Amino acid sequence: MISWKNLTQGALIRDLKRIRENKTGSWRSLKPIWNKEKCINCYRCWMHCPDAAIIIKNDKVVGINYDYCKGCGICAHECPRKIQAIIMVREEK
Repeated sequence: MISWKNLTQGALIRDLKRIRENKTGSWRSLKPIWNKEKCINCYRCWMHCPDAAIIIKNDKVVGINYDYCKGCGICAHECPRKIQAIIMVREEK
């Protein structure tokens, strides 16, 4: 299996600080729930998340940054079907 570290860089955001000033998590109606026990650290959720909301530390997925997650569901869709480490649930406000 290819490591996420070996992937070709697709884009570069130079001013990440400006992006991080605008928290977008309040927009969502669905919330991804990550299950640590089921996760195989394939990084598919991280690679496809358009908001960079998947948190990786020490080469492992450790959670989701809900301040920036818009609830699009791409992470859950990209998680291998047999694994289903991320599921979408209705957001409780």
